[in-house]
Amino acid sequence: MSLAPVLGIVGGSLALMLVRPRKIPESWWVCGGATLLVATGQLAPRDALHAVAGGLDVYTFLAGMMLLAELARESGVFDWLAALAIQRADTSRRLFVLVYAVGVVVTTFLSNDATAVVLTPAILVAAKKAKVDPLPHLFVCALVANAASFVLPISNPANLVVFHGAMPSLAGWLRSFALPSVASIAITFFLLRAVFRRRLEQAIRVEIEEPPLGRRGRRALIGLGVTSLGLVAASAAHLELGLPTLGCAVVLALVTRQPLAKLAKGISKRTLFLVAGLFVFVEAVEKVGALDATRAWLARLDALPLPLATLAAALGVGVTNNVVNNLPLGLLTGATLGASHPRPEMTRALLLGVDLGPNLATTGSLATILWLIALRREGIHVGFREFLKVGAVVMPPALIGATLAALL
Repeated sequence: MSLAPVLGIVGGSLALMLVRPRKIPESWWVCGGATLLVATGQLAPRDALHAVAGGLDVYTFLAGMMLLAELARESGVFDWLAALAIQRADTSRRLFVLVYAVGVVVTTFLSNDATAVVLTPAILVAAKKAKVDPLPHLFVCALVANAASFVLPISNPANLVVFHGAMPSLAGWLRSFALPSVASIAITFFLLRAVFRRRLEQAIRVEIEEPPLGRRGRRALIGLGVTSLGLVAASAAHLELGLPTLGCAVVLALVTRQPLAKLAKGISKRTLFLVAGLFVFVEAVEKVGALDATRAWLARLDALPLPLATLAAALGVGVTNNVVNNLPLGLLTGATLGASHPRPEMTRALLLGVDLGPNLATTGSLATILWLIALRREGIHVGFREFLKVGAVVMPPALIGATLAALL
């Protein structure tokens, strides 16, 4: 193995993943790159299989959350929440507030991917029924999915990746990230509302009837609440979250009498393959000694005064997310932390950069990519430049505020 070919294959694959030439799905480029690493002898097949197997907790967590989100969608829970928000809003500005609140709750307990994939279409339909400009409310779904993604360990798959095998207890997590979460959610809300203030002046004059939730929907809603409490308890017990999440999803499907085979179609196999390929990339990068560079970078930062060090770490990772995507960067960050022993404040800052940094551009996180896909299905296109105009205003102050809050 040598450094240049490995970095060339990994870098080229990530670039193609982000650009998506000929609209070929992201997973094809990543899995193709992982296969090329093995085929060219840059990574032994045994090491590649070991890397793929090491991501079992992340795959099962993602699959479980996708099942839960699909179950909620099929039961009408998201449509009901969206209609409920419109019923209680008399203006687009108030609807914005309610959608943001719903997004925080969904992200906290069902992960940021559920907010991006399932809540987004429901909010779009509701905004069209209310005859208001849907774009501000759609941006809420994208940005709150990252802004609230470190309230709990289950709020973002990237949390499992960064703390892979060393997840803090729930009490420790809340001590570390409760204040940064409040800062992130609040700053993102006020800045996002300021960006769209002129587009939020419309009145809602259309009466929207609340769709009946039905027995299945009520069971699903109660089950989701119980499941969330169960996962929080699992986190408090310092258990891995993947298998409990998948198990809860299967049990809830049986309780609500929804066909598991049908719900399983909501699991994005491409996403799971994408994540597996990224694990292979990080294994290859580790094998050629690239972690020496990231450890040296972290050591230099850790020698600086604490406020400056944490801000530099958070902003450095936050901006880099939007070049390579936060999942591979999260994996690399987790590997670097496993090989280093920085101050706890530095670890927190790095996680904040991984989770919140993607609000800068469309390339930053898996959740944002899934959000774009959900919009394309509805015939709406948000370009890189359009997103960046919003993200450049919102992300840096939110990340700085959250990082400083983590020092309190």
